[in-house]
Amino acid sequence: MIERHVWRLVKRPVGDIADGDLEYCTETLRPLADGEFVLRVTYLSLDPTNRIWMSDQEQYMPPVEIGAGMRGGVCGRVAESRKAGVNPGDLFAGLGEWADHFITDGTGLSRLPEIPGIPLAVMFGTLGLVGPTAYFGLLDIGKPQPGETLVVSAAAGGVGQVVGQIGKIKGCKVIGIAGGKAKCDYVVNELGFDACIDYKSQDVGAELDRLAPEGVDINFEQVGGDIMVAVLKRMRLFGRVPLCGLISSYNATDGQEPPGFWTMMLMRRLTVRGFIVTDFMDRFAEGGMALAGWMLEGKLKTRQDIRPGLENAATVVKDLYSGGNFGKLLVEVTPP
Repeated sequence: MIERHVWRLVKRPVGDIADGDLEYCTETLRPLADGEFVLRVTYLSLDPTNRIWMSDQEQYMPPVEIGAGMRGGVCGRVAESRKAGVNPGDLFAGLGEWADHFITDGTGLSRLPEIPGIPLAVMFGTLGLVGPTAYFGLLDIGKPQPGETLVVSAAAGGVGQVVGQIGKIKGCKVIGIAGGKAKCDYVVNELGFDACIDYKSQDVGAELDRLAPEGVDINFEQVGGDIMVAVLKRMRLFGRVPLCGLISSYNATDGQEPPGFWTMMLMRRLTVRGFIVTDFMDRFAEGGMALAGWMLEGKLKTRQDIRPGLENAATVVKDLYSGGNFGKLLVEVTPP
């Protein structure tokens, strides 16, 4: 019998995630049934959508039920199996629980390849999660063309850092928006962005006017709020807006949204499309191969922000909403 630890949702947050919304529990796993296996979790991904899943608002999949294990992206190895073709040690990734072990029949999981030269945290965190979001959101919706100007909010986060580098590969001028000098320096000096605006100390609109006087062709939007408004006002004719997230509003309690600028969208003929990465699930292999190729060629770098200990997950996740993470945020649950 395996003893496990798991975070359970005990009440829906009101505003910021508070102590007591999630409970850290110790349990004994039941025996496996035929067709099931136990996944021992190595890394847990913490993502802005975690806050959405905790709520009962309209969303793209059912909210986590009260009392249920908190949902999250995971990767790990099989500890026990009663499923044909699945053996101890096999590596899987996908949707699971905030837990060190859980029982599954494999639904929502797929085998994660191991590529020499790419660490597991990068393989999972970048190629398995944020990479496809960046790849399909930018290429399918943003449709970047050489010489165009791409603006990326949350540029130093897991998705943003990949979006900007793909933009450069495709010949765009890339302007990031991030919080703090260290993050801005990183995306410019390490990742090759053309510029980065520090929204904590600079006027985003004024800096966009200086850096992109010709306007913005693509806004890869992850933040919402005042930053989104500043970029939208500077979109060019036939601009595209892949709408990936609105993290600035996820903890809001007043339900207010910024104006839609419908007249401007009409007159400038903008394309605005919200998307969830699972919209492209049937093409993940395509995205993964392209991203891995760029990585092995040295064209794509990523930064993982790895925090130790499942017991810290409920505290660490809050950093997503305050800009406290630097790179793709992962919790190391058990040693890789």
